[in-house]
Amino acid sequence: MTLPTIHARPLTPQAFAPFGDVLEAQGAPDKIINQGKCGRFHDLATMDFGPRGRAGVSVFDAEPRTLPYKLEMVERHPEGSQAFLPMHSHPWLVIVAEPGDTPGPVHAFLASAGQGVNFHRGTWHGVLTPLHTPGLFAVVDCIGDTPNLQEHWLDQPVLIAPAAM
Repeated sequence: MTLPTIHARPLTPQAFAPFGDVLEAQGAPDKIINQGKCGRFHDLATMDFGPRGRAGVSVFDAEPRTLPYKLEMVERHPEGSQAFLPMHSHPWLVIVAEPGDTPGPVHAFLASAGQGVNFHRGTWHGVLTPLHTPGLFAVVDCIGDTPNLQEHWLDQPVLIAPAAM
């Protein structure tokens, strides 16, 4: 059986806007701080932890994957947003699906070195998918007493491939 194939495209703020925020230092900083030695790119993400949660910062160490990548499951966090901030300088894969009670069509993005993402609350997304070692990421998400993870196994897996040439 041939799997449906989706080509990962470059991660841009415009293309990713329906799913969340791209976190990167692009253009001129909003402010120069620290004795003129640091540019601040201010308030890049709409963090949302709902009424029952608080922000938590964790470090994830994920095993690298390879392209093409077989996507079988996506997840979402109904109680709050989730930000992935790479602690490395390598490209990595960002997978999202359109909203609904079950995931809609899948989209894949190739994040370049220095790009992180913040998924809006409830956004269906793939698991953390580094393409190189180390797979270290700081993750900022909702910590609370209510369940904040829903997984959905796809009826038919999808193959994620590099961008079409």
